[in-house]
Amino acid sequence: MARILAIDYGTKRTGIAVTDELQIIASGLTTVATKELLPFLKDYISKENVELFLVGEPKQMNNEVSESEESIQSFLTKLSKSIPDMPVKRVDERFTSKMAVQTMIDSGLKKGQRKNKALVDEISATIILQSYLYNQ
Repeated sequence: MARILAIDYGTKRTGIAVTDELQIIASGLTTVATKELLPFLKDYISKENVELFLVGEPKQMNNEVSESEESIQSFLTKLSKSIPDMPVKRVDERFTSKMAVQTMIDSGLKKGQRKNKALVDEISATIILQSYLYNQ
């Protein structure tokens, strides 16, 4: 089997998480400056066997798309041109940032450490990936 890679896209930073090769465990991988995201993804899949990209889909409480969806659609267009053979699925990412902060609190991280937005993005990507695995 191959890995699944989850992307918590942001205009400045993007959190990334991956599964193990058996697709059992979701782990945070890193946070990448969004302007470096496509080169990072190309490099990563040249070294690792990845079968699917999951991209978070931000929705509002009334199920309408979030205002950030426009920039995500732009990224998805570039992604499909840059890595055309990789399937992409969208996953509802409502509350992942709040869940990430709660995870940090539950893990005993101090308040200063919880202000690390890059870590929040990475944990959010992990939550997106874990929810996908759980629902399979």
